[in-house]
Amino acid sequence: MLIRTEAPADILAIDRLLKSTFETEAEANLVMKLRENSRRTLSLVGCNDEGEVVGYVLFSPVTLEGSDLNWQGLAPLAVDEKYRNQGLAAEMVKEGLSSLREFGYPACVVLGNPAYYGRFGFIDSEKHQMRCQWDVPQGAFQVLSLVEGEFDHRSGLIEYCPEFSEL
Repeated sequence: MLIRTEAPADILAIDRLLKSTFETEAEANLVMKLRENSRRTLSLVGCNDEGEVVGYVLFSPVTLEGSDLNWQGLAPLAVDEKYRNQGLAAEMVKEGLSSLREFGYPACVVLGNPAYYGRFGFIDSEKHQMRCQWDVPQGAFQVLSLVEGEFDHRSGLIEYCPEFSEL
C-alpha cells in the first residue's frame, strides 16, 4: 500500500470511496465543500498495488473559543471495505499526524471511538476542560497535543469549520 497526498486526479475516486463507505452522501459532500472553500489542510489517500484509491483521511481547521490556533480536526477517515482490518487506516492516521507535526501544527482533535484513536495518543478532551460543539457521548471527543505544552492554560469550546454543521 502506498500513502500519499491527495492529487486533483483523485477527487472522483475519493468521492466514490466516501459514498460507498458511509451510509449517506454527507461525508462526500462535506469533503467537496471543504475542498471548494479551501478548508482542507491535509488530505492523504491510500492506494492499492494497482494505484486505486482505497483509503482517505482529511484534516481541516478547528478553533478553540473562536481563536484560530492552527489546530486541526481529523475527519473523515475511510477505507474501502475490501481493505479494512489490514492497518491502512492506522497508517494513514500516523502519516497524517506525523505530517502535521512536521508542518508545525500544534494539536489535532477527533470525534470517534476512544479505543481506536487512543492508540495514537488522543485523550478525552474533558481532561483538558475542552468540549465539542455538539452533544457527543462521553469520551468520544478527543484531543492530541503535537507540541509539548500546547494545552497548558487552554480550555473551552472547540469548533469545526462551518461546513461540518451542514451535515
